[in-house]
Amino acid sequence: MAACVIRRTFLSTVNKYNRKHAISVLNVDLNSRQTLNRTRLSCSLFNVQQKRLMSSRPEGKVLETVGVFEAPKHQGKYETGQLFLHSVFGYRGIVLFPWHARLYDRDVSPATESKPTEPPGAHRSKEVKGKTHTYYQVLIDTRDCPHISQRSQTEAVTFLANHDDSRALYAIPGLDYVSHEDILPYNSTDQVPIQHELFERFLKFNASKVPPFIPRDTLQAWQEKNHPWLELSDVHRETTENIRVTVIPFYMGMRWRYCIRLENMGEEVVQLRERHWRIFSLSGTLETVRGRGVVGREPVLSEEQPAFQYSSHVSLQAPSGHMWGSYRLERPNGTFFDVRIPPFSLESKKDDTPNGFLPGPFTSLA
Repeated sequence: MAACVIRRTFLSTVNKYNRKHAISVLNVDLNSRQTLNRTRLSCSLFNVQQKRLMSSRPEGKVLETVGVFEAPKHQGKYETGQLFLHSVFGYRGIVLFPWHARLYDRDVSPATESKPTEPPGAHRSKEVKGKTHTYYQVLIDTRDCPHISQRSQTEAVTFLANHDDSRALYAIPGLDYVSHEDILPYNSTDQVPIQHELFERFLKFNASKVPPFIPRDTLQAWQEKNHPWLELSDVHRETTENIRVTVIPFYMGMRWRYCIRLENMGEEVVQLRERHWRIFSLSGTLETVRGRGVVGREPVLSEEQPAFQYSSHVSLQAPSGHMWGSYRLERPNGTFFDVRIPPFSLESKKDDTPNGFLPGPFTSLA
């Protein structure tokens, strides 16, 4: 039984049914998927989603067959070439290669009391032990990019320009990081199932393999060349009043990039109104940054669109430092509450720094 996609409506519809709602919508227990028959899974997905899509699709739009859903993996990892739907943002994508990050989840209580490790100026908090968690470097289907409304950009990857005298940034559209639990795998008989300018440069079809898309030498060469800027090492997560904030920092050679996702785990509609950052440099400087919204937006987090993701950049006066802070959100009744941004380190990799560190004051875009 085929899984169906309607190019404009499907993305917004999938957003309504993220992993929190998937059990009731698909009538499937995702925690016991190992015992689920694959055919039954694809039929359940098709029957429920087709009904919902048909009832809400724009006039004149036609359902398109994409492929057959597979059972998500609860153990092991997905291989290069695995096709998937993003369980939160709804786009089609393909796995390039995995990253093994350390996840620091402040929602998980430590076994023993530990001394706080916050930088100077931060309020006291428990020490968090990291655990290994798998993320994937992926390509996003460019046909879906215009319809991912709950992201400020469709890439989570930016680089410094190659020229030594330039501090400009450039981005690769449609290149993302995806957590293992956000992968909804499927397969397709299409030899070019994903539209992206890098797809055929990085992957080739091989019908004898599973999945049938294998890496070209150019993918490995690209990964090795850009490893310092691509590497995902630490992920930080914390939930306040049903709003979960996940932060992924990256070192970029002369500055740092951080990718943040806010997720509404509850039922109440809320809107992000303000941000408050504290940025500590090991040179001894502590800066406070306040502002409206993030990256020029004040996103609404609801059951229909529960998540918002964005990226920004920061530079310091020293090789390393820390950041932490909070977001102020508004409830429908006009009251406000603060959501904590988990503290995270900004650690340099000196061997990968061509021109030292950026002089001058802090630079923080959001």
